[in-house]
Amino acid sequence: MLLPRRTSRISWTTLVLSAVTALVATAVSLLPPLGAPAAHAASTTSAGPNGQNRPAGPQSEPVYSYQNAIRESVWVDTRVDGDADGRTDRVAVDIVRPREPAQQGRRIPVIMDASPYYSCCGRGNESQTKTYDAAGNPVLFPLFYDNYFVPRGYATVLVDLAGTNRSDGCVDIGGRSDIQSAKAVVDWLNGRATGYTTRTGTRTARASWSNGATGMIGKSYDGTIAGGVAATGVKGLKTIVPIGAISSWYDYYFAKGAPLFDSGPDGLSDAVESDDAHARCAAVQQRLVDGAPRNGDWTGLWSARDYVPAAGKVRASVFAVHGAQDLNVRTKHLGQWWDALADAGVERKIWLSQTGHVDPFDFRREEWVRTLHRWFDHYLLGIDNGIEREPMADVERAPDQWSTDRVWPPSGTRQTTLRPRGGATAGVGVLGTERAEPGATESFTDDPALSEADWAAAIDTSTPGKAGFTTGPLERDLRLSGSGTVTVTATPSAGSAHLSAVLVDLGPATIRDYTAAGEGITTLDRRDCWGSGTAGDSGCFKETVADRRNVDYTVFSRGWADLGHFADDGKGRPLTPGTAYTITLDLAATDHVVPAGHRLGLIIAGTDAGLLEPPSTTPRLTLDLSRTSARLPLLGGAPKTAAAPSHPAAAPPLKGVRAPRRHTPLPAMPDHHITAGRPVNSR
Repeated sequence: MLLPRRTSRISWTTLVLSAVTALVATAVSLLPPLGAPAAHAASTTSAGPNGQNRPAGPQSEPVYSYQNAIRESVWVDTRVDGDADGRTDRVAVDIVRPREPAQQGRRIPVIMDASPYYSCCGRGNESQTKTYDAAGNPVLFPLFYDNYFVPRGYATVLVDLAGTNRSDGCVDIGGRSDIQSAKAVVDWLNGRATGYTTRTGTRTARASWSNGATGMIGKSYDGTIAGGVAATGVKGLKTIVPIGAISSWYDYYFAKGAPLFDSGPDGLSDAVESDDAHARCAAVQQRLVDGAPRNGDWTGLWSARDYVPAAGKVRASVFAVHGAQDLNVRTKHLGQWWDALADAGVERKIWLSQTGHVDPFDFRREEWVRTLHRWFDHYLLGIDNGIEREPMADVERAPDQWSTDRVWPPSGTRQTTLRPRGGATAGVGVLGTERAEPGATESFTDDPALSEADWAAAIDTSTPGKAGFTTGPLERDLRLSGSGTVTVTATPSAGSAHLSAVLVDLGPATIRDYTAAGEGITTLDRRDCWGSGTAGDSGCFKETVADRRNVDYTVFSRGWADLGHFADDGKGRPLTPGTAYTITLDLAATDHVVPAGHRLGLIIAGTDAGLLEPPSTTPRLTLDLSRTSARLPLLGGAPKTAAAPSHPAAAPPLKGVRAPRRHTPLPAMPDHHITAGRPVNSR
């Protein structure tokens, strides 16, 4: 649903930042009120790989020594006793910061990534983990943030969530302990929490070098924590950059009652917890099991892990990045979070790629570093570089081909109702604006072995496992931008049933192969370097290129539901065979252009193999077409098409990407296998 936008309630900060910048036109200030001007000048160039420059605007420059930076660890008191050992938990905070500002009495801002993956699983395309020297001081920080931003006057702070790596406490999968792990560090950076020099000692550590201004960034679980902390309204958090992030943990594990994985949050907790935490966190683990029943019912556990209702508390600006074909953290998370932020008037920006669960560093590297640099410079250093006045959205239309929009979804986008009707062949129908005649039906039998790729390849053929409906060839491009829904009235033949709804662009295209191992990228052997390096942390990373595939169709949005959750009250019920039920499936947010000459297709079927766990039965479902419809976010209204399609019963199958791979519920982890319940990286 598209929500109305209000004038940003925090736009006054832009005016303040502009005024500050005007006073230091030739020298960038390292953040008032407590910091004196930094000894580096505003520049009109932006660094590319290996020191290349390109035009930009005023920005921070790499004038500080990375090799001589201060590398230290502190343990921050979370004020939560998650493991019930009688003392509040401390989380490990590893820090790299330039030495020179502290020597000169200057305070600096922080870029923070809070994660459960720093020891178990790794971060980034190369699965980097933290490393330490013999004294326990940090040596390798995963990703490029420290290499690039520390020389530019930022501190980089990596936080081990409670129950992971060197932290106390227990992992609770997006709950109070997880969120407080990071929020407490923001408080510490602002002088509101207590830090210690060791995990168990009494000597305190103050963040006297910090001016309190914090930006959180991270992919998947890490980005999820950034969103959850922002939703607390904590002061000092100026911006967040969530990449492929979860906005509601229920929606990670279920789609309106239909299970998306064969385990719940307890499985993820078990995978990321440290060995020490395993020994002390059995009670927390059991609460995750008890609070997340596999029947898909909504419980209090899920309410505590739903950040969308608290979007109105967000003080930080938000730069959201997501893969439109992310089948791990699906774009439903992006759509509902984005709409709630828009309704709350939060300053925001979005990148939407054609990839799956991939970091923008690995699909648009140079532009990502340049944009992220300008984003942090503006929101953390107060530089008036104009980034907040630039187009809100960047959308990838084809591999490495991007378009921009002033706002997103673009002005003129409206929810438009399209309806399925029967055709000359069973299961091969028509999609348009005209309602089907009362009593018109289509039927299919759930086949858990078939996926959306199988359905789409045979959309023009009568097959028993799906019902497909298509427009005629479009007379002009049709853009869908935002979140939609499909309402289905179906009569099952058994006591349980799952439903899937899929939107498909029927026509030739070159796309990123999002179902391949790289989810749209190919990793090369050569490397490029971003920022400074040391013997233990080079700042150099493997290059990537787009993994392209030529296809005859593109599935670009999908949604699922358990029909037993038809009452929409968060509870499932047994179905009565032969009784009609109506349910609305939420389609994942998208931004896709169906070109002129292509057709738009809607497929309704049962279990989506590789993405949805099958029900206990494999029913036959009969659709009441007169009570089935799709509300889609269309730019410019309903599509104009040529005559409705008429297809032979034995049309050849279309060519697309392979069937979706089964994803283990470990967001942001690379390909791996599970040994004794613990993840082992395969690369």
